[in-house]
Amino acid sequence: MFDLLIKGGQVVTPHTVAEMDVGIQGEKIVAVGWPGTLAAEAGRIIDARGKIVMPGGIEPHAHIGIPVPQQWTGLPEVMTQPPEAASRAAAFGGVTTIVDFAGDLSLRALEGGERSSIMQVLERRREVFRTHCYTDFTFHYILAGAVAPETVGEIGEAVQEGVASFKIFTTFHPIRVPYGHLWSIFAEVAKHGAIMAVHAEEDEIVRYMTEKLKREGRAQGYNLHLVHNNLSEDLAFRNIIRLAKHTGVAVYFVHTTAKEGVAAIAEARSQGQPVYGEALHNYLHFTCEDYKKPGGTAIHTYPALKYPEDRDALLAGLMDGRLATTATDEYTTYKKPKLWGDTIETVCGGHNGIETRLPVTYTKFVAERGMSLQRFVEITSTNAAKLLGLYPQKGVIQPGSDADLVLFDPHLKKTITLADLHADSDYSIWEGFECAGYPVMTILRGKVIVEHGKLVGSSSDGRWLKRRVAGDILARPAV
Repeated sequence: MFDLLIKGGQVVTPHTVAEMDVGIQGEKIVAVGWPGTLAAEAGRIIDARGKIVMPGGIEPHAHIGIPVPQQWTGLPEVMTQPPEAASRAAAFGGVTTIVDFAGDLSLRALEGGERSSIMQVLERRREVFRTHCYTDFTFHYILAGAVAPETVGEIGEAVQEGVASFKIFTTFHPIRVPYGHLWSIFAEVAKHGAIMAVHAEEDEIVRYMTEKLKREGRAQGYNLHLVHNNLSEDLAFRNIIRLAKHTGVAVYFVHTTAKEGVAAIAEARSQGQPVYGEALHNYLHFTCEDYKKPGGTAIHTYPALKYPEDRDALLAGLMDGRLATTATDEYTTYKKPKLWGDTIETVCGGHNGIETRLPVTYTKFVAERGMSLQRFVEITSTNAAKLLGLYPQKGVIQPGSDADLVLFDPHLKKTITLADLHADSDYSIWEGFECAGYPVMTILRGKVIVEHGKLVGSSSDGRWLKRRVAGDILARPAV
C-alpha cells in the first residue's frame, strides 16, 4: 500500500512521456507504472487526469534575505524578501528546491581583516533558512575579492560537507576576484570535484563605459546595456573558459545575456570542455528596448538585458542544447526601493520572479515553440539537479528519487496578476503576461504543500541539501 498514489497524469520521465501512475511511500517515489499496474490501495489517491506530472522545479539562482545596497535604494537596511516569503512563492510556482548563496561579503573580510571560515558562514546561512522555508534549499558558496589562501584551503572541507558549487564575480568592486586568485580557486575546486558558478563581465569594459557615459551625459538607467554590454560578455566568457581549460574545472555561467555568450559556451562545448549556461526567464521575453518604457528598469537584472537578437539567441540556445538551464536570479524587493535608482550606477538589480519561471518558460517554449515536455523538464529541473549535484535525488521521476512533483495544467490559461502572486512585493514585471498553462499542485518529498490555490505546507518542511557533482558533468559537456 502506498502513502500517496498519483493516477492518470501525463508523467514526464527521462525515457518517455505517457499516461502513468506514480506510487509514493514516505518521502520517496517507489514505483512508476502503466495505468492499473500499481497496487490500487493508497493512503491518498490524486486524480491527475488532464495534468502533466513533472519533477518539482529547481531554482538554481536566488538571492533571498540579503541586504540590498543603499546606492540602489536610497534607504538603509533594505533586504530582499526572506526565506519564508520566497519559498512560499516558489511553492506556488511549482518549485521544490531553491539554490541560494552563502558567503562572507563583509567589508572586514573583503579588506583582508578578520574573516570567518567557510563552515562558519555556511552554518550561519543555514540558520537563516532552517524552519523558515517551505521548500528544500542549498547554497552556492561565494568567494569574493582577493580571496585569502586560508579560505582557498577550506574548499575541500566545504565540498566534503556537501557544498558542490562556488560562485565568483569578475566585476563589481570590491567583490570582483582578480584573475590570479581565480587561477588558484579554479584549480582547488577542480581538485575536489566541484563546479564553478561564474558571473562573467569584463571589469575594465564595465568601468570604462560607466565613466564614458557619465562624461557624455548618458548615464540614465535605460542605458545599462551600454555598460554591461556584449563585448564585455564576450571577453569575460572567453577568458573564464580559457582559465577553466588550464585548471580543468567545470564552469556554470549564470545569467548568460548575449549572443556572444551563447557562442562562447557552444564553442567550448564543441571542444569537449564541461561548460554550461543559464538563462533568466526575464531575458527570454524583454529586451533593452523595454528599459525606456515608464518604470522600465523594473525588468532589470544584472548584467543587463540586451537586444532582440540576444534574446533570440538565448531562446535558440535553450531549444537546441547550447544552454542548459533557466533561472530567475530571484531578488525581490518592493517597488519603491526597486525603482529609486535611475542611473547606470544606481538601478536596483533583480525582480519578483521565483513564482513565474515555470509557467512563463512553458509558454515560451512548449506552447509557442513546440519544445518537448522532456526538454522542458530538463531546463527547469533535471539539468540544474545534474549540474549542481542534486541528481538523482532531485530532478527526476523514478524509483528512489525524492517525491518532489508538480502537477501542471496545460489547459489552464491564466493571465498573471499581482493579486495572484505570493511574494512579499507590490509589483510584478509579469503583470498581464498570458500563460498557456499553470502549476496547480506542488508536492515536496511526498507531502502536498500547495493544493487548489492554497498553501498547505509548513515553513519547517524545507531541508538543507548536501550535494555532490557526478564525474561525467565535470569531465565533459554531459547535459
